[in-house]
Amino acid sequence: MVFKECNIKGLFVITPNVYKDDRGYFFESYNKKQFINNTGVNIDNFVQDNQSKSSKNVLRGLHFQNPPNAQAKLVRVLSGSVLDVVVDIRKNSPSYGKHYKIVLSSNNFKILYIPEGFAHGFLTLEDNTVFSYKCSSYYNKESEDSILWNDATLNIDWEINKPILSEKDEIAQNFCSFASKF
Repeated sequence: MVFKECNIKGLFVITPNVYKDDRGYFFESYNKKQFINNTGVNIDNFVQDNQSKSSKNVLRGLHFQNPPNAQAKLVRVLSGSVLDVVVDIRKNSPSYGKHYKIVLSSNNFKILYIPEGFAHGFLTLEDNTVFSYKCSSYYNKESEDSILWNDATLNIDWEINKPILSEKDEIAQNFCSFASKF
């Protein structure tokens, strides 16, 4: 596995070693020892795995959970592709309010580690995209929050004007009115 820290501290793109032959392929998607050695992060256990399937042009996000139920995530695509976006919401971070985006797909096998203190969202680029992620904390409804996906302050180019959104994502708060608890 190759671990590369992004331009935002604590955020890592992980590219697994994929072994292909005429039968298909094999790769290790998570190895705790390698993860700790390459990131310096020791998550005792990922406690919850989530998976979604979406049509093309579905945008989910920008979601996060506030402390004490904040979540670190390890995200990847099992089928299809997404434009994955994270926003640093750690108020004392030099990259506060900055975003990072990457295409994750079942063809490039890339995995993104997102630490606590980031809002996360993705746009599906293909029909029947299956997105999977590990969480370091259990889902807690009272802790969930979101920031508007197309907030002008964040200036994220999602490369789409009218994505398919949930009701919750249509009415998320603007970044300028957001008070970070991180």
